[in-house]
Amino acid sequence: MMAASLLRRDKKTTAAHLKADLNRTDNSTGLRQLQELLDAVLNPEKPAADTEALDWCKCLIAGGEGFEEFCKTVRSYDNATLCGLVWTANFVAYRCRTCGISPCMSLCAECFNNGDHTGHDFNMFRSQAGGACDCGDSNVMRESGFCRRHRLRTGENVPSIPRDLLLMSEMVLPRFILCIIQYLRDGYIEPDSSTERDLQKVLQQLEPQISFLEELTKMGGAMRTVLTKILTNQQTFKELSMGQEENLYAKKNYDKYLSALKNSGLVSVEEKAQGATADVSVGAEGGAGAMVLLGTTAPGSPDESSKEEDQDAGQSVGQRKRVKLSSSTKDPSIIESLKHKCFLEELLFWTIKYEFPQKMVTFLLNMLPDQDYKITFTKTFVQHYAFIMKTLMKSHESDTMSNRIVHISVQLFSNEELARHVTEECQLLDIMVTVLLYMMESCLIKSELQDEENSRHVVVNCSEALLKNNTYWPLVSDFINILSHQSVAKKFLEDHSLLMLWMSFVSFFQGMNLNKRELNEHVEFESQTYYAAFAAELEACAQPMWGLLTHCKVKETQEYTKTVVRYCLETLQIWFDAIGFIDEPAPNQVTFHLPLHRYYAMFLSKAIKCQGLDLDSLLPDQEMLMKIMVHPLQIQACLSEIHSNMWVRNGLQIKGQAMTYVQSHFCNSMIDPDIYLLQVCASRLDPDYFISSVFERFKVVDLLTMASQHQNAVLDSEQERPMLEGALTFLVILTSLRVHLGMTDDEILRAEMVSQLCMNDRTHSALLDLIPENPNPKSGIVPGSCSFEEMLSAVADFKAPVFEPGGSMQQGMYTPKAEVWEKEFDPIMVVLRTVYRRDVQSAMDRYSAFLKQSGIHTGNPWPPYKERTPLHPCYKGLIKLLHCKTLHIVIFTLLYKIWMDHQNMSEHVLCMVLYLIELGLDNQVQDNKEDEEPCIEEHCHDSWFPGTNLLSNLHHVINFVRVRVPETAPEVKRETPPSTSTEASSYGQNSRRLSGNWRENLREAQVFSLVAERRRKFQEIINRSNTEAAQVVRPKSSSTRWVPPGSHPQLVTEILEIRESMLSLLIKLHQKLSSKQNSLSASWLEDMDTSRHAHGDGITAIERILTKAATRSCQIKRSIQDICGKVCPPVPPKKNSPTDKKAMDKEERRQRARERQQKLLAEFASRQKSFMETAMDVESPDTEAAMDLGASEVMESEVLYDCVICGQSGPSTEDRPTGLVVLLQASSVLGHRCKNKEAKKLPTSDEEHIYPADTCGVAHDVRLTLMQRFFKDSSCLQSVSIGWDGGVYVQTCGHTLHIDCHKSYMESLRNDQVLQGFSVDKGEFTCPLCRQFANSVLPCRPGRSTEAGAWHTPTNKKMCVLVKEVEDLQEKLGLFPTESNLSKEMELVIKDIKNTTQKKYMDYGKNPGSPDNDFLFMYSVARTNLELELVHRGGNLCCGGASAAAKRSCLNQLFHVLAMHMRLYSIDSAYNPWSKLTQITQSREADSFDEERPEVPMLFRDVPSLLIIFVLTMPQPLRKEHFSCVVKMLYNLQFTQALAALSTKFSPEERQAWSTSGALKKNAANAEKSFEALLSHVISELSKDKTVYKVNIEETSMLSSSVWSPQSIEFSLQQFCLPFLRLSCLLQHHLYGDNLTGCLEEEEFSSLAVCLGLLPSAPQPSNTVHSASCLEWAVSAFDLVTQWCAEVTGLSQMQAEQSLTLLVQDPQWAAPRLLQLPDNYNIIFQYYHRKACTACKKVPKDPALCLVCGAFVCLKGVCCKQQGICECVLHSQHCGAATGIFLLINASVIIIIRGHRFCLWGSVYLDAHGEEDRDLRRGKPLFLCEERYRVLEQQWVSHTFDHINKRWGPHYNGL
Repeated sequence: MMAASLLRRDKKTTAAHLKADLNRTDNSTGLRQLQELLDAVLNPEKPAADTEALDWCKCLIAGGEGFEEFCKTVRSYDNATLCGLVWTANFVAYRCRTCGISPCMSLCAECFNNGDHTGHDFNMFRSQAGGACDCGDSNVMRESGFCRRHRLRTGENVPSIPRDLLLMSEMVLPRFILCIIQYLRDGYIEPDSSTERDLQKVLQQLEPQISFLEELTKMGGAMRTVLTKILTNQQTFKELSMGQEENLYAKKNYDKYLSALKNSGLVSVEEKAQGATADVSVGAEGGAGAMVLLGTTAPGSPDESSKEEDQDAGQSVGQRKRVKLSSSTKDPSIIESLKHKCFLEELLFWTIKYEFPQKMVTFLLNMLPDQDYKITFTKTFVQHYAFIMKTLMKSHESDTMSNRIVHISVQLFSNEELARHVTEECQLLDIMVTVLLYMMESCLIKSELQDEENSRHVVVNCSEALLKNNTYWPLVSDFINILSHQSVAKKFLEDHSLLMLWMSFVSFFQGMNLNKRELNEHVEFESQTYYAAFAAELEACAQPMWGLLTHCKVKETQEYTKTVVRYCLETLQIWFDAIGFIDEPAPNQVTFHLPLHRYYAMFLSKAIKCQGLDLDSLLPDQEMLMKIMVHPLQIQACLSEIHSNMWVRNGLQIKGQAMTYVQSHFCNSMIDPDIYLLQVCASRLDPDYFISSVFERFKVVDLLTMASQHQNAVLDSEQERPMLEGALTFLVILTSLRVHLGMTDDEILRAEMVSQLCMNDRTHSALLDLIPENPNPKSGIVPGSCSFEEMLSAVADFKAPVFEPGGSMQQGMYTPKAEVWEKEFDPIMVVLRTVYRRDVQSAMDRYSAFLKQSGIHTGNPWPPYKERTPLHPCYKGLIKLLHCKTLHIVIFTLLYKIWMDHQNMSEHVLCMVLYLIELGLDNQVQDNKEDEEPCIEEHCHDSWFPGTNLLSNLHHVINFVRVRVPETAPEVKRETPPSTSTEASSYGQNSRRLSGNWRENLREAQVFSLVAERRRKFQEIINRSNTEAAQVVRPKSSSTRWVPPGSHPQLVTEILEIRESMLSLLIKLHQKLSSKQNSLSASWLEDMDTSRHAHGDGITAIERILTKAATRSCQIKRSIQDICGKVCPPVPPKKNSPTDKKAMDKEERRQRARERQQKLLAEFASRQKSFMETAMDVESPDTEAAMDLGASEVMESEVLYDCVICGQSGPSTEDRPTGLVVLLQASSVLGHRCKNKEAKKLPTSDEEHIYPADTCGVAHDVRLTLMQRFFKDSSCLQSVSIGWDGGVYVQTCGHTLHIDCHKSYMESLRNDQVLQGFSVDKGEFTCPLCRQFANSVLPCRPGRSTEAGAWHTPTNKKMCVLVKEVEDLQEKLGLFPTESNLSKEMELVIKDIKNTTQKKYMDYGKNPGSPDNDFLFMYSVARTNLELELVHRGGNLCCGGASAAAKRSCLNQLFHVLAMHMRLYSIDSAYNPWSKLTQITQSREADSFDEERPEVPMLFRDVPSLLIIFVLTMPQPLRKEHFSCVVKMLYNLQFTQALAALSTKFSPEERQAWSTSGALKKNAANAEKSFEALLSHVISELSKDKTVYKVNIEETSMLSSSVWSPQSIEFSLQQFCLPFLRLSCLLQHHLYGDNLTGCLEEEEFSSLAVCLGLLPSAPQPSNTVHSASCLEWAVSAFDLVTQWCAEVTGLSQMQAEQSLTLLVQDPQWAAPRLLQLPDNYNIIFQYYHRKACTACKKVPKDPALCLVCGAFVCLKGVCCKQQGICECVLHSQHCGAATGIFLLINASVIIIIRGHRFCLWGSVYLDAHGEEDRDLRRGKPLFLCEERYRVLEQQWVSHTFDHINKRWGPHYNGL
């Protein structure tokens, strides 16, 4: 009961007390007390969620101290030299290939940034499965890459730990761990679907306990050592795990554990019981599945199962079959149940049972820096390996579990030392292979390849979840990982029984996913299993193969290669027997999966290339070679069939397979080995047999006849041509590809690179991806990747990323150098590597473009012929293919057919035929004599060819040929020539036999004898129909063909007179191609220039061949001269054959079609031209366009508009108004302007900030608010403009349409179901002509031509007259427009404009919705548009009228619409500012009872606003003289404001001085035009109110250290007035179409003044313009100024500072800029990707930055949603009036939000190769691309996001 008393006491004191007791020498009482206390505290019957126990443990372990202090103390003894930081999925880590030894090496960001990796090949990546930091581990990385902390070997100087510090931990923790284990035992239920969630519950309750363990591991090395002792101590486990005798709970708990252990073996207990009785009890499995023993393949094991199989085979077709493990497994312990000896083992066991909870995984991994633990844990892991995989297969969450398994295993197996240790001690390899086999057995089915009924071969079923979901990948990836260690791989290669097991595993994939060609119906369901099949072969077969191959590179490893080759052949033989293969492949079947063939091929290749073995020693006998060749050849033929559309009924997926087979990630594990294997077979088999097999596989034997017509039993006629092309291309590839036949690795890399670059320019990353690496799977390392860069710079030029005006963003590309096109372009390699057929065409197009450009060849070039690297001596036999009669007969026949224009021939066929001839000429067989001998025996002196050498056969003339033709063929009608001595060349007409007719008709019985014997046997076995078989074998020269009933016309034998040789045919083809008779003169060989032969078309190719042949043999040279001498035009065949007629007609038809096309094109071009003249080119804002809508000709007569919908042209009328297509958008661009020209910097540290207070928008807001405090509201609302933030900008593409047409257009869009990128309901549409985005139509005012003359006439009225006229015009109430369609439309547009922006940007008045408010909004729209146009023109008018902005400006129309609307309001004459501008008014102080606030003084008013108000409220159209008058009056005010503002900047002394000096000039004649006089007057007037100049005297004296000279004053006055002049000038340009003249910046003031009529004419450059000389006063200047100043000084209730603020308005703003970004993206990423959001204080999942103001927001974050709107959208409304530009931190891309739509804009950060890295997938360092950023800024400022970016989508407020 002592425990109970202890429990009641304070935890800390108890702990201290116990610790003291335990420290004594006699500590038995303390021990007893502690144990009792722990029994009470750690009682597993209490619910786990109760944290009391945890608190006790913390106190006890700390021994009386606080737990935090205890942690600190323990940490100070940390002796770890490894970082070992463990992370989970999605963590950002780094990998440096320069420092890594293992490809899986990774570093945490801290270690990476603290190490020195400059210039290294590193990248940042997001962890997929989790990982751990390897810093400090020299097994995995080089020490030079360690960070500062782990480089120091900190462990050596850490003091040794005091014994008592961790004493309590050693006592308490074993019990704590046991407690966790008991909870886990207790909570575990075997998962049915119902209980799945309960496991999660148990884990959630244990969360604090497991987290506590994790905390302990983080205390450093000292605590880990204690934990390791506890976890691995077998004694402790024995004592504690069963619990005490008397404790019932503990016993029950232990039983649960034992029952869970029972089923942990690979084979469960029940299965074992049955297995013991008989390994073949089929019935026990439930299904009558036939069984195959793996053991049968192992040497010496009895073949028990064969008897059973025969009986069962019948029933089991189509049923699932199970294959059982048996005697093949060496070590029974692998299959046995598990037994545990320590806590660690049981902990891992439960971790597996609970499917790897993240916390447990992290705890187990956090312990790894402890070496003892690492070794024990690795062994434990291996011991549980089979159990892990068994659990994985049953798991519902296999993806998550896979990631967690690999998270652990990659840490253990990447270390060679450890991997070797467990391989030797724990049989890791045996376990892995056995488990792999066990895994695949769960999904085997019977193979249907070849002999469906009797096949004994089983393959994996690709539609099983195991393969479909890649459940096997953790296992395979571990296997590949350990095979990458040499010591382990050697063990594997030395262990023959293991190799044998592995081969039987590989054979499960041999022939999987069999395709059967659909001949009748289209397949109903397209299965997508092929992807699983390709992935499985690549991952489970090919990658382990590459892993093994890396260790077979040197002579010393010869034996390994020999062993593997031997086993491959054995397994292949077994496979051939199992599928019942004899010598013919089953028709219409193909499998792309032959891993056994590929293993054999790759090991052969390595043996010859690297180990110096002799090929013949590794090859089987001829018969086996023939068998081996069949299936790879079948694949090549099927590729051709698929591309010839013979498999269309199998759906798209078969094309998918054909593409995947040659795709870059697969090709070097699939097509390359296959072609190599075929090359090996071809080099060792009889060439005639090989060639005839090829043509038969490709089903074109029937086509190879001299007759002009034939019947093909297996192909439709439209398939014949592609199949023939396929066969010839295949032969060319076969004889010219040297990838495995002698090229060095560098040459291969070069060839691959060139072929990829020739197809298309490529980015660096695409190229890396497209070039097949010798896969070392999990590494991104390309072997010798440094040489990748060197090679790239050798063959390609870099094209920097350009930005096209169309807005499409270009990446940095590599493009082939000129000499590569000239010397290295290899079409054969391109054909081999293209996934899409169009890429071949693309390569040829680029090649011909290059030839044209460099002037080498202008026509359509043929694929160039490329010299090959020499063959490795072992493969010399391959050349015999080119020198065999069969091939020569084919070539002769084809040359003849092409010459005679037979059907289904093509240029490509000729091209390939010539290529083969040329290859033959380039590769001569050395030993000619032997070759000649067999021919003599054949006695075929005059038959086809005398020998096999191509050279001698070229000039051999063939006189007569006997052919079999249908009776209807044209040949039949002819007379038979008397002599019929020649042999007939009827190529086999029978679909079933390979060479029957070849043999019979060519009398080459000897050559084919071997085949014939096998054929005969084959015929007997099949025994189709005896008669047919007999016929085929009968060696009679005229074989009669078996004709199926109801078939084609009867065949008859005819004899053709030919009298040609290959040479003569070549020469005749030369003539035919050049369409000249005797195109080759007799002497052309002499004057031949060989250099120009490399590139060109067919003519060049023939010349090149003839030249080569002539140089190699005099005889040929003579023959050529003979033929050329006496050659006559070829006799055109009689026109009785319809085909020829067709051909001729075809040519004519083509010619006509061409002419028609030319005509159409010309017509189209002219139309396009006229379209371009009216249309605007949206893409580039600089294009000139021919639509100057505001131009002067408007005035001459009524303006005519073209409607782009109905195409009619006419004026805009009141009833049927025309409108401009416009886009209205709210804009805050102006409001973001600052005073400073420099852009603000984006903050990248906590010290930096952005202050928004100095922006234009804020300044104007402050000003208005201040005014509203002191002045009358209605007056305030006329003294400023709004719309700096959220103003409405109107832009047009310049096209017009009838408004009624537009309505019906919108209606049709509404009914159109196509997904548009815009919302029709919001009035959005695209311009029907140029497709530019728009959302409203701006009505055009009907053009009046009457007053046009009067409008412009220069006036000579006096100023006072004009002033009076203007006043009268203002008094005149606007004629209220009559209700008409036009006025309705105008009102609608006003409504649109108001709806464009948000309420808050419109209501500035005290009482919202008042007319004053509306008035302010209206004239501000005009102001916004004028100001924006100024910004677009670069902030000034120096460049004159050449800006495109004017061309497509709609300001003229907009002004009329606004003016019409503003006529509704008239300005009360009493308050009309005009009178204050032009008259001295009597002060109204008499009305003192008027309690209202005063009006805004004139000096505080915004002059441009007044200008716009006047223009809009006067009757339209306004005469120009009146406009000029208004401008002049306002200029006086602006100038006075400038003087007042300036005067406040003087120091009191200066003010005094200017005041006196100016006073003297007041009486001069031109005092009113002298700034000194006026300045002095302003100063004296304003000084009447003492306060105005008293404010901030200190400041001014600080500022004005420089003295103000007349020049500086003049300059500053001009600068102050310039913005007003620019605006007036622009307005005048739009209203009257005046041209803006360009000028220099320093002359801008004078140029504008002249333009506005303020100055008489252009001044001489000598006398500079004075701003005062532009003044023109209507009344006495000084009186007026006095009046204006009095308004300011008379303000009683306003403080001086405030009136000063209003007085000193500075109208100058810098151009709007986006934030300035740092050059290196990493700076942004590191600071922001872990930064917490200011609103929700969490680190956002998708952080984003506003590039306009620098705000940090959560993209898509639910945390910051308000009223269902996410933060980015909210911010875009607040900051940009619904336009937002955001940089997504985790993706490096920019998104644009515009209203309700958004688009991905692209990235402004590119890597060293000029590429974007969206989502940071590659993780390479990124740098700012200034050009792109400028373009982004340009689009923002010019509001063209909507036009330039094409891919918009709705965001539904979710961003």
